[in-house]
Amino acid sequence: MRTWTGSALALGVALALSAPMTAFAKEEPKTAAAKAPALPPEMAALQKALHPQTGDVRIPEAKAVLHLGDRYYFLPAVEAKRVLVEAWRNPPDSVSNVLGMVFEKGATFVDNAWAAVITYSDTGHVSDSDAKEQDYNKVLADMQAGDAADNEQRRAGGFPTMKLVGWAQPPAYNAADHALIWAREFENEGEANHGLNYDVRMLGRSGVLSLNMVSAMPLLKDVGGAAQAFGKSVTFEPGAGYADFNASTDKVAEYGLAGLVAGGAAVAVAQKVGLIAILLKFSKLIFLGIAAFGAGIWAFVKRKLGRGDAEEVI
Repeated sequence: MRTWTGSALALGVALALSAPMTAFAKEEPKTAAAKAPALPPEMAALQKALHPQTGDVRIPEAKAVLHLGDRYYFLPAVEAKRVLVEAWRNPPDSVSNVLGMVFEKGATFVDNAWAAVITYSDTGHVSDSDAKEQDYNKVLADMQAGDAADNEQRRAGGFPTMKLVGWAQPPAYNAADHALIWAREFENEGEANHGLNYDVRMLGRSGVLSLNMVSAMPLLKDVGGAAQAFGKSVTFEPGAGYADFNASTDKVAEYGLAGLVAGGAAVAVAQKVGLIAILLKFSKLIFLGIAAFGAGIWAFVKRKLGRGDAEEVI
């Protein structure tokens, strides 16, 4: 993988859902410990300081509850921000609106596993009245049309180029759960595996709860399955649900479902969460860059953590 500056590792902010455990995590603990080099002291201390939560987890800012059961665990905002800043080298001011992270049981922030970063955008009520009329292929074409100009800027900045290949999963809206889920495939310069970006948007009365995930295309099946599960794992509290919208008093978002896919709340998330630091300089890249480096993320992270198998990307 190409060398980047540390500030460019805003990559991990939106990792992928439901991938298998790493080669280390799949093995018995003694075998894993024998093969995996010890973590640097500061990373070991961070891992020990985390307090995973399972079961039902309330997200007060969104007036929502995540029903995680015992298959997943949640890190609250303070601890999630520590992971993003101390382990994944995001600038502190770029994670200000992170509300937490979710991992699969048994996985940690140093594994080649998935994670989801949770944010909430007070966008106003997003109408789904035209859900069946959306032309997402046009949205895709519009995003792809910017590839050449975007990559020219990336090259000028010394960053690898990337190409939006297409939908890994076309946008699909579940009207019963008010969940919009889609995934994009990216070709990243210098990476053998294509990147995968999964987005889950849960619509509430006055805003959008987002679960942002980055992975690689070989994990598409696992990530997609977990994304669907997460789309059904969120409930809004009484009075905050989508059906509680009051047209006479509540704010309405300036875009609909296609706007969410093309940018919308996702743009605000990318800007505030710092998914990729370069996006803050090149605004046109926001649409394409929300997770374009999924395939190479773990090699970079593991080099930063001093892991000996840094070049392996599962």
